[in-house]
Amino acid sequence: MTAAIDPGATLGPNVRLGQFVVIEAGAVIGAEVELGHHVVVHRDTVIGEGTWVADGAVLGRPPRPAATSSVQAPPDLAPLRIGAGCIVGAAAVIYAGTTLGQRTLVGDHAFIRDRCRIGSYVIIGSHVTLENDVSVADYSKLQTGVYLCAWCTVEDHCFLGPCVVTTNDNTMGRTERRLKERGGCTVRRGARIGANVTLLPNVEVGAEAFVAAASVVTRNVAPATVVMGAPARRVRDVPREEFLNDT
Repeated sequence: MTAAIDPGATLGPNVRLGQFVVIEAGAVIGAEVELGHHVVVHRDTVIGEGTWVADGAVLGRPPRPAATSSVQAPPDLAPLRIGAGCIVGAAAVIYAGTTLGQRTLVGDHAFIRDRCRIGSYVIIGSHVTLENDVSVADYSKLQTGVYLCAWCTVEDHCFLGPCVVTTNDNTMGRTERRLKERGGCTVRRGARIGANVTLLPNVEVGAEAFVAAASVVTRNVAPATVVMGAPARRVRDVPREEFLNDT
């Protein structure tokens, strides 16, 4: 036997399966989907038509946090839903409770936890990690090695350069006060974040702002401004010719 397909799974026409694929009960695989070797599709996962999944990907994995984790997953998570025409890279892991829009790319070895909302035409680069409750809107691009901690929001048409890091807890777990004060960053529409930038908890990067490489953002960045340094400070305005075409 080269594939293990539960009788309760539904496969559309012209689905192509690699060697040793596992598809659990209730999964729905759309027409023209291709699953590479050793792909695992967990219970009730929905994969839209025309999606291509590379070798070793794990889709719809149920979360199982440690007993000491400060954030516990609810017992009634919705199944993973992947839109039509997506590409999921080799050894990528995407949890249950997450949704991907259409024609989104998830790179090799990317890791996306539960309750994330990923839009359409998004690029999630290789080795990117999205923790729980992250939102990434349409046409945004996250380059290799980006780390988005829990509760981050990235609006549409944003660019996050390689190895951008976000944080959400200024006390690093040492006081109960953190439970009220912790929170991820918000990156507004069209903002651009350079390589190796660190964004501290609860900061907001305004629409069309530009954060220079290796900056440390400790406070809100005004819309359409260029900031740089550690801590990041305003140096000039973003030229209007660099704005999104529809703004």
